[in-house]
Amino acid sequence: MRKIKLAVIGAGARGFLSYMPYVLRSPHEAEVVAVAEPHEERRTRFAEAFNLTSAQLYATWEELLSRPKLCDAVLICTQDQMHFEPTAAALRRGYHVLLEKPMSHSPAECVEMERIAREEDRLLSICHVSRYTPFWQTVKQLVQDGRIGQVMSIQHNENVGYLHYAHSFVRGNWRNDALASPMILAKSCHDMDLIRWIVDADCAKVSSFGSLGHFRLDQAPAGSTDRCTDGCKAESTCPYSAPRFYMQDLEANRFAALIADPPTEANRMKAILEGPYGKCVYRTDNNVVDHQTVNMEFENGVTVMFSMCGFTRDMNRIVQIMGTQGEIRGNLLSGRIELFEFASGTQTVIPVPAGEGGHQGGDDGIMRQFLSDLRHERYRDTLTSAAASLESHLMAFAAEESRRSGGTVIDMKRYRQSLAAASWDDAGEQTHGSQSG
Repeated sequence: MRKIKLAVIGAGARGFLSYMPYVLRSPHEAEVVAVAEPHEERRTRFAEAFNLTSAQLYATWEELLSRPKLCDAVLICTQDQMHFEPTAAALRRGYHVLLEKPMSHSPAECVEMERIAREEDRLLSICHVSRYTPFWQTVKQLVQDGRIGQVMSIQHNENVGYLHYAHSFVRGNWRNDALASPMILAKSCHDMDLIRWIVDADCAKVSSFGSLGHFRLDQAPAGSTDRCTDGCKAESTCPYSAPRFYMQDLEANRFAALIADPPTEANRMKAILEGPYGKCVYRTDNNVVDHQTVNMEFENGVTVMFSMCGFTRDMNRIVQIMGTQGEIRGNLLSGRIELFEFASGTQTVIPVPAGEGGHQGGDDGIMRQFLSDLRHERYRDTLTSAAASLESHLMAFAAEESRRSGGTVIDMKRYRQSLAAASWDDAGEQTHGSQSG
């Protein structure tokens, strides 16, 4: 088995904690030879895990990619708005790339990255890890095998979970679309991708409604303050109390470990007192929606209703797929899939255990597949290639455009044509055309 050599750009929660455990457990498959990470403590921790020398450490991606070609592939796990430049540069320098989702906050940049990968004959795979989970692969196989006949309609709910929403999308890195991406892209591009994969046709029309309805100053309770620790009179009864949430045991609350590095009690309290995670959820600079629906019609006639909500008990995805000969109902959190077949009137319950690793096995799954694709020189038409992922990204951008315009129906054929009309110069700079959804 040929060992694949890797470099990592961005050694945070995704670049280190999500994807590197598989590499650490599979030293016969891959070897990490370099890392680019501006945060010194993260860079040092990564170096210790992989026995890297100081010569293999870089503070910026520019430094790493300015060197002669170091390895086979690069994992790019930077923030949303920092994806395009390192990805384009890596592809043009001959690297294959595994890119954290979403591809970019700009539809034109998504189109361009896919074009560069094709032109350079490089594998550009997007981290739509859900496709690699046993749960969603089982759902896909049931549909593909014709167990419910022809798919007619899908209802898909993304329950974000009230604490996850407050942590990531009110106080956290994805709270403002000027800093990251719109909610439909930052969180729900997984769902757009799964829907596109299951329907197996291009989207024809999209419309969307949604807003930031609750986490606003005018919804703040009486007696609240800028920070939970500023003497807030509502803190003791507020479900979003930072001290109560983030000072929990790290085993009981995985989000608590993300607000400080290392997440000692002293460091976490300092983060609450001084950083964004201690701010009142009604008094931040957040602007992404806390609830949204998207209606879609596909070219094969399938209709889809997608709903994202930040006001749910659990973090979960629930799907109902209705076909001409049966119905599938799936609950990701319970790992339970129900198949009902009309002709026999029978219901089959299919328990699907979560796979090993994060995201129900998806993190390990995508690493395993990416390394296999490289060993066998499969650079196009892979499960989550840029070409496969591009359509679902454009669906998300179109949905956000519709939402912002009050629910206008977006014709996807015209939308794609408008993006194709954008041109780029030799340096990769866009010369005309929209860069936003």
